[in-house]
Amino acid sequence: MNGQRYQLLPVKSNDSSREDDDVSSAPSSTRRDVGRGFRLGFLISLAVITLCALFLKRDKPLLTHSLINDDDHGLDKCAAPLALAAKPPAPTNPWASLTVSEIATIQKWLEAPERKLNLTRGSDAVLSDNVVYLVEAYYPPKADALAYLAGGNAPERYSRVIIHHGGSELPTIKNYIVGPLPVSERTTMRPLTEIYHESEIPFNARGFVNIAELHDVFKFISSELSDALEDLFGATARGNDNDTLIASAGGPFSFDGNTRKTWFSLRRNLSGPWLLPINFWQYLDVSGTDPSLWKALKVVYNHQIFGSTEEFLQSYRNGTLIRVPKQSSGKPEDFSWSTRKRVGTPRDLDHLPGPRSVSFAGLRFRVDQATQYISWMGWGMYLGFDRDMGLNLWDITLKGERIIYQLAPQEAIAQYAGNDPLQSTTAWQDRHFGMGLAVRDMLPGYDCPHEAVYLPATTHSALGAFVREKAICVFEQDTGRPVTRHTGYMEGEFGAVKGYMLTVRSISVVGNIRIPNIDKDYQFDYMFHIDGTMEVRLSASGYLQGGYWEPLQEGYGGRIREHSMGNLHDHVINYKVDLDIAGSENSLLETIAAQEIVEQPWLEDDEWGRTVIQQNITRRIIETEDEALLKYPTNFQGHYSIVNQNKTNAWGAPRGYAIHAGYNPIHNTVVGSRRLLNNANWARYNLAVSLRKETEPSSSSMWNMNLPGKPTVDFHKFFDGENITQDDLVVWVNVGTHHLPQAEDSPNTKTTVAMSSFLLTPLNYFDSDISLDSTNAILLSAPSQPGEPWGFDDYGVKQDFTCVPETPPPFEYLDPKVYDEDGRLKESGSVEDMRKMAEMYHRIKVEL
Repeated sequence: MNGQRYQLLPVKSNDSSREDDDVSSAPSSTRRDVGRGFRLGFLISLAVITLCALFLKRDKPLLTHSLINDDDHGLDKCAAPLALAAKPPAPTNPWASLTVSEIATIQKWLEAPERKLNLTRGSDAVLSDNVVYLVEAYYPPKADALAYLAGGNAPERYSRVIIHHGGSELPTIKNYIVGPLPVSERTTMRPLTEIYHESEIPFNARGFVNIAELHDVFKFISSELSDALEDLFGATARGNDNDTLIASAGGPFSFDGNTRKTWFSLRRNLSGPWLLPINFWQYLDVSGTDPSLWKALKVVYNHQIFGSTEEFLQSYRNGTLIRVPKQSSGKPEDFSWSTRKRVGTPRDLDHLPGPRSVSFAGLRFRVDQATQYISWMGWGMYLGFDRDMGLNLWDITLKGERIIYQLAPQEAIAQYAGNDPLQSTTAWQDRHFGMGLAVRDMLPGYDCPHEAVYLPATTHSALGAFVREKAICVFEQDTGRPVTRHTGYMEGEFGAVKGYMLTVRSISVVGNIRIPNIDKDYQFDYMFHIDGTMEVRLSASGYLQGGYWEPLQEGYGGRIREHSMGNLHDHVINYKVDLDIAGSENSLLETIAAQEIVEQPWLEDDEWGRTVIQQNITRRIIETEDEALLKYPTNFQGHYSIVNQNKTNAWGAPRGYAIHAGYNPIHNTVVGSRRLLNNANWARYNLAVSLRKETEPSSSSMWNMNLPGKPTVDFHKFFDGENITQDDLVVWVNVGTHHLPQAEDSPNTKTTVAMSSFLLTPLNYFDSDISLDSTNAILLSAPSQPGEPWGFDDYGVKQDFTCVPETPPPFEYLDPKVYDEDGRLKESGSVEDMRKMAEMYHRIKVEL
């Protein structure tokens, strides 16, 4: 094998003289006899092998002979799919997550008596305790990070700490900065308030600490109510292991933090319970820290509203309750449709494994595991990870120039519609529940190609630290289409550049970690292309937030089974893109193409007339933030871009990067709802541009969902008329889908449709197309004689090499490693225990 670690395929000639010497030297009749004998023996052997295989493994589909590994074909083994070491610009990642030991050290420092915080560990805490809810890295100021990357000193590290002060006379939530790190006598603690628009974070806007809080809602399902539910629905909620009903809650839980209320929906405790609601809801007031004061405010059953559970039971007892009609068939309803088990007749040839990507000559991207730095084809970037939104990218460079300082998801909303108490009042904001905390390990070969490289992520909750070894995957793929190509006849006209891209991916299982009624898998993709284009794509799959179907739900979604529906809703996801184009002094350029009517003198006396109707480009620098709350131009006749007016390419055009809509370029449909009154104003636009400020690091916060009337971060307050020409700017870009559910969303939605994206692409940033520097390209030249093959230059990168790829490792999926507050590895719990903690209050199993 040569130094490039690949070899050419052996060429098999049709010339009989190239066959085995013993055969080729014999007379032709002998060769025919030998050939017949060889073929006959081969056929007999193949028949025996086939019969044995059928007898021994009759339940398994047969693979064709071509799939069987053959060690005698003379090919070398391919290079192992291991990434070469990258060389990060700086030896330390200033945006790296805290390690388990760092988190444990900070927890211990907080618990020290001199802090006077009177803390209780999360696993033992009740609502009236003081609990450390979160410990994670706090990102350094941009100026400090850039100075470090330019060769200066590394910025000092700090952590962000959130404490639920449930034991205070007036319970509240407080955010703190702790540092510098590592912990020493220099370490101090101060309130972090400058990044919020409200000085107080109400306790009723809190997140969940542990499962104990949910135990206090079980009193609302009394034994008498359980009897009634069994009679009405043939299902039980008695606190037994074999219960067939579970509860789930809807949000937001509060308008301004003064109260905390939620609609409880009951669902069948079967696979895919999100699709199996029953026609029963309770409205609960769970305000404050004293569960004895909690109460059921309303019960809704079959469009009848009762002022309390007792009122409902009284109507049930006296026979005035209007019952839901029972099924006319009298047969038990089959709920197997809500599982993901394979159904139907297998498709032709689907018993064979499909094609997979193989980098025959070895991986072409580099990774530095210690700093989580990645480089590929001139691109380079650091990775970061946080509890709220997960994977984020920093210092994205191309050919040695920074293009993006920070690229990070900010928030994801889902606002529903329906003719029932829960669906009509639901407006989720997923940051509250922690999309980073909800990241799960990839399924090798399914979520990512077999040769992907995996990176870990560490997050923290009140119950300890979670380490997921395969939280992020990185891989290169052939896109299957050229970046550029042209058929021509003059010298240098005819050729193509192969299309490759690098993908960095993570998947958050939102709903399988604390989000009620929905189990959605969000796939975050960051895709880099060799022409300088970057695509940010979000795809979704998983279970719908299903509603109870009846004719009065018509217009609010789609019926997917006898009593199940998918409810109409919008998903909108916001990204922060801190572009630095040829430096941090940038402007916002609006480019619009519109129709014009002009008269041209050279058409005088022509049959066409002097009038010409054509397009005309108008370019405008948008000068203030107030003008920068934007929607895409009508018919996409134009775009917005970030440019540096003081830096031009060789042709005098300002260097820039354009923002283009990709799949599903939407914004939120509903404006004015009290459930999204002021806490998700960013969702009203396709994109917005503001001055970058250290006091405005995010468009949302983890408490915004429960504070639509008094959000801790009000996005509109970023836009206060300031000038945005030639300054450090941030673009806030939205993706999403208008989800009109249909039968094919059962049991899970599909990433082929539930997908949205935007693209960042060079706009006069270079002097010409940089993909032409790729040697994975071909240039053709016309033959000197007609009919002869065309000549070509493949720049020495042969595309017809091969080798035997390594066998992918056996499939394995493991639970995350969980560490307690002292940094000690916990023993794995039972599946039921893990499910309780993962699904929390969207699958509340009654335990009386």
